[in-house]
Amino acid sequence: MNRKILMFLSLLAIAAPGLAFSGSVYKWTDENGITHFGDRQPTGQQAERISVRAGSAASPSQPSAPQEQLKALQEQQEQQAVSDRRQAQLDAMRKQREANCAMARANLDIIDSNARIRVEENGEARYLSPEEIATEREKYQRIVDENCGPQAPDADLR
Repeated sequence: MNRKILMFLSLLAIAAPGLAFSGSVYKWTDENGITHFGDRQPTGQQAERISVRAGSAASPSQPSAPQEQLKALQEQQEQQAVSDRRQAQLDAMRKQREANCAMARANLDIIDSNARIRVEENGEARYLSPEEIATEREKYQRIVDENCGPQAPDADLR
């Protein structure tokens, strides 16, 4: 159920007893002798205004049961929101790790399949030396090791 609707219904349930009897209540008898009660004075009828007492109010030092339920509901919703945000962070981190893994593996495949690797620097093309290729291979292997293996889901959130 939508949280806003649930919150609205909870507040309505708490406020309804006080709202129902906060106005005037009228009593009248129709031409058939049937007694009626209503919140508005009938037109063309003689009506008697009745005072209605709702239950006694709870003392401010002791919260009533509906207030405690509302507070518990709010705490539960806050905990759910925190849990949802945490799960969204974990999902985003997992997707980023998967993307990093795929990119690093693709670069390793390119390095392993080509004897010469050409790069552009400052608008000029040049070939990497064997030492530079070895350095790049180590760099991408480190990225693969960090992002492709199993990892505890909470490790990055600490």
